[in-house]
Amino acid sequence: MKKLLFGIAISMGIAACSTTPKADELTMIVGTYTFAGSEGIYTYKFDQNSGLVKPLEVIKMDNPSYLTLSANQQVMYVVSEKGDETASVAAFRFNKEDGTAELMNQQLTFGEDPCYVATNGRIVTTANYTGGSMSVFPLRYDGSLEPVDTIFCGNIGGPDMSRQDAPHVHCTAFTPDGKQLLATDFSADRILHWDVEADPAKPHLLMDNTPINTDSGPRHIIFSKDGRFVYIISELSEAVTVCSYYEGKMEVIQTIETHPQADRHAADIHLSPDGKFLYASVRNIEDGLAIFEVNQETGMLKKVGYQSTGKHPRNFNITPNGKYVLVADMNDSKIEIFERNSQTGLLTNTNQDIKLSLPVCIVFAK
Repeated sequence: MKKLLFGIAISMGIAACSTTPKADELTMIVGTYTFAGSEGIYTYKFDQNSGLVKPLEVIKMDNPSYLTLSANQQVMYVVSEKGDETASVAAFRFNKEDGTAELMNQQLTFGEDPCYVATNGRIVTTANYTGGSMSVFPLRYDGSLEPVDTIFCGNIGGPDMSRQDAPHVHCTAFTPDGKQLLATDFSADRILHWDVEADPAKPHLLMDNTPINTDSGPRHIIFSKDGRFVYIISELSEAVTVCSYYEGKMEVIQTIETHPQADRHAADIHLSPDGKFLYASVRNIEDGLAIFEVNQETGMLKKVGYQSTGKHPRNFNITPNGKYVLVADMNDSKIEIFERNSQTGLLTNTNQDIKLSLPVCIVFAK
């Protein structure tokens, strides 16, 4: 079996900045694909007041396409998106002050191309796109990974025989109330539900799954801060589906397009920290972010704008203070930094791009 390469190196020979934290300074972590010059995970200091960036470290790893942090931000879980039996997830001990990381352990996913990872502090889950499955890993006391315990398989049933001809699971998300785990069953146009309340380490698949419009290809899921609403971006229809959520039950209340010329490649979705605006990225004939105003009472959306970006905005994130939106333009090998108007939700390009080969995931440590 081919071994994955892990290690730590100083990025581009630039000395790491001071480890003394500043009030407005974040540690930014970027996952990449490594088949065109990138070495793995890159960390930076990002001043969320000024938008200034300082490079920190490089953590070497093959195709670390998606990552997440534990609740205390001391452990980083990262998938290695490989299309063969070496596909894996790793746990790193993470120092958010200086952006360094130390490998704790890694486990095989037994599902090809893991493209998403999530944790509730008791288990870690990976969504394995080509493998068409979700892998579940119990956590040890120190946050490291036990071997895979359970694998749940996705389904088919959607009409697109070129994109939905095999199972694909693209995202997993724990509900804010801690009762359920959700996953996007891409090729069956539905959201799968698991009960994690009775035994957090042993998800139990439920029968009350949520169907999405046929030929949608649900991709990513986010919750409103109060947990009352679920927002789903669908890759194929390029639409956002809004669902109410109450006591484990989801009901579709709205479906709204992101772009009038759908090209079947929507990608990511996020809410502003104040919950007033929702953003969804579209890899389209006009790559960009659709911008929606959120009705705080009903959860429903009204489109208020569209911001063009670089090529293939695979992922993006919003700074905790809501001032900046950073977009990973994978095919342009850069991260764009947009300043956000908190009143209108609209974006302005600062033209302070971060050059990086094939960026695909941006995470902030507060």
